[in-house]
Amino acid sequence: MSNQKNSAVDMFCYQCSMSAPNGCGSKEQALGTCGKDANLARLQDIMIFGLKGLAAYREHARELGADTTEVDDTISETLYFTMTNVNFDFDQHIAQLMKVGDAGVKAMDLLSGAHTGAFGIPTPVQITQNKAEGKGILVSGHNLDMLGKLLEATAGKGINIYTHSEMLPAHGYPELRKHPHLKGNIGGAWHDQAELFEKWPGTCVVNTNCIVPLKKSATYGPRLYSYKVTGIEGSTKIDNDDFTALIEQTLSLPDVTGFDSDATLTTGHHYQTLLTLAPQILEAVTEGKIRQFFVIAGCDAPGSGGQYYREMAQQLPDDCIIVTSSCGKFRFNDIDFGTVPGTELPRYLDLGQCNDSNGAVHIALALSNALNTPVNDLPISIVLSWLEQKAVIILLALFSLGIQNITIGPKAPQFVNSDILDFLVKQFNLKLTGEAASDLKTLLIQKAA
Repeated sequence: MSNQKNSAVDMFCYQCSMSAPNGCGSKEQALGTCGKDANLARLQDIMIFGLKGLAAYREHARELGADTTEVDDTISETLYFTMTNVNFDFDQHIAQLMKVGDAGVKAMDLLSGAHTGAFGIPTPVQITQNKAEGKGILVSGHNLDMLGKLLEATAGKGINIYTHSEMLPAHGYPELRKHPHLKGNIGGAWHDQAELFEKWPGTCVVNTNCIVPLKKSATYGPRLYSYKVTGIEGSTKIDNDDFTALIEQTLSLPDVTGFDSDATLTTGHHYQTLLTLAPQILEAVTEGKIRQFFVIAGCDAPGSGGQYYREMAQQLPDDCIIVTSSCGKFRFNDIDFGTVPGTELPRYLDLGQCNDSNGAVHIALALSNALNTPVNDLPISIVLSWLEQKAVIILLALFSLGIQNITIGPKAPQFVNSDILDFLVKQFNLKLTGEAASDLKTLLIQKAA
């Protein structure tokens, strides 16, 4: 076999920033894994993916004025940690991942505080689903700061604003829903954008990640806008919070038609609101009216694998409460789960966006203190759908808090090999999803005879 280098990746070591025509320049170096075995390389992959999600939460918190110094320091230190030849120790890699997870906890708390500080504490609200009229802008993403500015800019202009995917929880915030032109939600999780945006006759805005790239056959490109660092080829960039072009084009387009469903969705169960119900919840738990809490949340992915989470939710007994967040809820949030028998407590609680996953932790800690029971012994089961960077930082955050017995699916991420999975199973009792019915049988606490 020839030793001649034939590609840019073979000719250049991106870690050393040196050309390597005479031997070095391996793909391992180019990928930043020089001298490191597969386990360390994959652990560093997890770090980088976690940092991406962490940086997103940090950015949104910073936009609203939060002091992110501690989070910034962890991001910097961890990027340094991943440099070539800095560290070859497995245990130190795990310790650094826990630091990233701890920073994830801090970032989610900072962002939650920034959101409630700017827009008030969310309260439950029922809104229309797939019903629209008039001139319309459809907003997809996570950036509530941007939505607030857009609502101010469009006030009194005869334009209705609709949410998509992770923007759904915006309706729970009193300072956002006070705007009468913030209407309902359209569509489901992020991956229906291509089909949905084609049908939507108004303008569309994407303001964070979770974007479906424009296909060559797409016709909605001229009506698509992107915000700040978010970019998509073929869209019009919104700079310096200037919505003039977006507003003018929206007014020039036909009224929205084809969206006239009578369906509704409920959101706004922020943890601070739920904690006001603590006495009723504790009473229901101690009286046996609530058997178990199921945190069914996470990032949804295209395909049939996500139906697992709908099947799980549908099969839960009436004495179980579903706690959810993120876009994974669109697999089952069209179902009316009613209330816990013998109480007025809703069985379906939507904490909000993926960054509001910290709410489940706050609720668990409050239950732990009230019942004088360790968190991992509480009647709580966590079943997460796994897809992208924000799911990574959420999982690391849970690990850093010592949360165990988490089930993830619909399949393990590619950067987790058998060695790392074995470690996570032994250290945190992590489990992979199987069949919903059999998993539920294992997870469900059996009632005393």
